[in-house]
Amino acid sequence: MKISQQLLEDCIRGDRRAQFQLYKSCFNVLMGVCIRYKKDEDEAASVLNMGFLKVINNLEKYKPEVPFEAWIRRIMINTVIDEFRKNRKVKELIEHTDFTDSAAHNKAINYNTADQMFDAERLEAFIRQLPPVSQKVFNLYAIDGYSHKEIGAMLGISDGTSKWHLSSARKKLQEMIHNAINASKVI
Repeated sequence: MKISQQLLEDCIRGDRRAQFQLYKSCFNVLMGVCIRYKKDEDEAASVLNMGFLKVINNLEKYKPEVPFEAWIRRIMINTVIDEFRKNRKVKELIEHTDFTDSAAHNKAINYNTADQMFDAERLEAFIRQLPPVSQKVFNLYAIDGYSHKEIGAMLGISDGTSKWHLSSARKKLQEMIHNAINASKVI
């Protein structure tokens, strides 16, 4: 994504047309971040708009030596996490599954077959089926590259709890992939 310095300066001055142009230029990147964390597209769009407002309000703090895309992604991830914290008062249920009893847990998955069968959209759909906290931890760790310590600080959980959610998410994803592969073999 290449954003001109002139466009950024126009946005800082409050030029609404420039701000709309910046919004259109950033939309796909920002929506990609939001959709990974929100199950509903309307919720993702709502968070995107809140995050973009933060981008606009903080443009004067942007330093050109940092890639613009990385800067706006960071703002968007922080916005998603802030929304999570704000809405945390509504208890999110953590589904507990004993994977030692699961038949799928003990069977090997051929990841070459899985790689050929599933596109990115299908894998993202699997991730969206995870319980909310496990989904956030998985996205932050596996996709956005945060450490368990950073995730714990962002979500207000311990490092160990972050690790548990990641492990749980991986096991559930393996089970979903295994079930989908078996279902396709039946057809």
